Amino acid sequence: MDLLTIQHEDFTMYVECSKFDGIWAKATRNVGEENLSSVYTWSGDVKSVDVRGQKLELSGEKAPAVFFDNTDYPIWVDFNKHIDKAQFGSILQSDNERFTFRGRTLAGFINYGNDIGKSELNLIYKSGSDVRSFSFGYDVLSTKLNYHEHWRKIIGDIEREYKMLSLDYMKRTFHSFTDDSHGETPELIWWNIFEKEQQKFITDCKNIIERPRHRLHGYELYQRADKLKRVPMTIENELAEHRNEYAHLYRVKEQIPSNDTQENRFLKYALWQIAEKYGLLKNRIENLRNASDLMKEQMNKTNATLKHLQKNPFFRTVGRFKGLKQESLVLQRATGYSQIYRTWNILRRSYSLNDGMYRLQTKDIATLYEIWCFIEVSHIVKEQLGIGVNVDHKNRMEMNGIFTWELGKGEHSRIIFKKDNVELAELIYNPKHTEKENDTISIDGIVVPTVAQKPDIVLQLTKHDIKKDMKMTYLFDAKYRIDGRVNGVDTPPEDAINQMHRYRDAIYYKEHSTNELKKEVIGGYILFPGDGNKADVEVSKFYKTKDEVNIGAFPLRPGDKDNRQLLIDFIETLIGRTSSEILEKSIPQKGLYYISEEPKDTVYMILTIDEHVNKDIKAILEGRGDTIIMGRKGIQEANDLQTIRYIAPLKVGAHLEGYYKVTKVNLKRVDDNDYPVRIRFDISNWIKLEHPVKFGMTKLAFCGVCKSKNEFFQLCKEQEILE
Repeated sequence: MDLLTIQHEDFTMYVECSKFDGIWAKATRNVGEENLSSVYTWSGDVKSVDVRGQKLELSGEKAPAVFFDNTDYPIWVDFNKHIDKAQFGSILQSDNERFTFRGRTLAGFINYGNDIGKSELNLIYKSGSDVRSFSFGYDVLSTKLNYHEHWRKIIGDIEREYKMLSLDYMKRTFHSFTDDSHGETPELIWWNIFEKEQQKFITDCKNIIERPRHRLHGYELYQRADKLKRVPMTIENELAEHRNEYAHLYRVKEQIPSNDTQENRFLKYALWQIAEKYGLLKNRIENLRNASDLMKEQMNKTNATLKHLQKNPFFRTVGRFKGLKQESLVLQRATGYSQIYRTWNILRRSYSLNDGMYRLQTKDIATLYEIWCFIEVSHIVKEQLGIGVNVDHKNRMEMNGIFTWELGKGEHSRIIFKKDNVELAELIYNPKHTEKENDTISIDGIVVPTVAQKPDIVLQLTKHDIKKDMKMTYLFDAKYRIDGRVNGVDTPPEDAINQMHRYRDAIYYKEHSTNELKKEVIGGYILFPGDGNKADVEVSKFYKTKDEVNIGAFPLRPGDKDNRQLLIDFIETLIGRTSSEILEKSIPQKGLYYISEEPKDTVYMILTIDEHVNKDIKAILEGRGDTIIMGRKGIQEANDLQTIRYIAPLKVGAHLEGYYKVTKVNLKRVDDNDYPVRIRFDISNWIKLEHPVKFGMTKLAFCGVCKSKNEFFQLCKEQEILE
């Protein structure tokens, strides 16, 4: 059955979708059937409209939705009579190219991608010299979020943080907005408004030029007596005195109609101002790849008309506009003038994304969701850092080359959180400059040696417990996708989870001093618009893995406070943990980590056992230990600990009896105000020396890089550590 059938006097239009039942089921599950309605409107000469078996009587009726995001909709238009030409009237050339006209049938398909909102199907057809058009309006809904609720919440949150960032151009859908004294008027809004006003503006300009309002203007001239049309009282005596002088000239005043009025000066100024701005923006739009030929043709026609009106001889006698010194009833009420004045005022107003009569195109929902997630994470980080935290908002929006704003990437989007002038965290949006820069993601010290990696959100927490300004890096990727539903919980896309694994493996940290690459990312997490009971989410596989392997996902959608709390609790945990706790529970990272393969240069170390932090020293010295904690100053003097493979424990005044194989190096917190963080060695495989060696020095000793036990002991003797 066709989803939509329109009977018109000239044609019949059919819209279908082979996968609609699955799309409807998915949307019903995620959004609720009660939120899947659309308002349908159409232009004249329509006999009937059938939406999924429901007959609509009047334009503006509400019925179940037909159009959803990321779905192909084949469309056929069968004309009832001979048509010379028919075409799909989209502003996007790629959409128009999908339609082909043969015989009496125009056929093609449309897919709205991630563009949701209000849209129209526009047809333009020609028979002989008769050119006609038809427009059919409806709502394009999301299968993942409630357009009537969630979309507006996302827009509202973004607009509060970054005014007018939501706007875009060359989209298949549009939204309603209204004037606002506290809003803004970027060029994009100007263009969208004038598009609906331009024909009325041009028509009124022509009407005024043909029938202008004028005023009588007095001026002096000198005429002979026979040329006087009337004799003013002021020259009666002069006329009697010179009645016999045929050539005598008399000075008189006459009133003649003049077009040089305040209102016509305003018309000249408004026409010049609008024509100049229209020409400038038209040139920008023509450079867009996807601008349709039909749209370019219409723009050129409008621009030529405006330029032609400017050159009309009517304006030669009209002076320069110097402003409106007082209210003009002509501009407010007179035919033509009032419309010109209204259009000019509309283009000067400020606007915001509230319900209204004007149309505006916004960024696609996937991009909006990504920006919204960045804002949400920034708010959560600020909340969890507590009172007294200052936010250094270095981010700024940038023009994308046309007239819409983009959120700056990398350094341009950096948010730094400080307290008492000490940096606690920073948040970065899409940290990558250009597509050509594959070796960096524009964060100091972080490199990607292979292919480009572009995480959406980078959170770096700054810790000062082990060493000053140590950064812990976490990645968040916003995905406007839902893979399925398991046990009543929406699941994130599987490829997105795999992508987080790739991010963690591909992104490294390079120390400036050694130029050595080390692992950088501690964890990666997906943010997606999923739904589900909080208790069910907590036991889901994708959520539990965040603790197991530091890779996971969080459902995050507008208005869902319960699941948002899961993200809040997680970020609170990250902020509250010490460096040692983070590194202890993380997969090998920079700083201290275990390398399973034998390093190129094996390091042997002699370590004086500290009785304050090692409980069973006797067991350690006798070869029965499983852990050795480095003493108080070890964390300051240690370097490159991940290469240590053998450790020889020593007690003050005792002999060196043997050594252990090191299986893991990590950190441990202890109750010590001066040195709260220690290094912990997990040990095994005790190797007892045949001849115990007595030490002559009783301090922590590093013997350097040794490739064998003989070198190890020989170096110790050379350094006068051994007697």
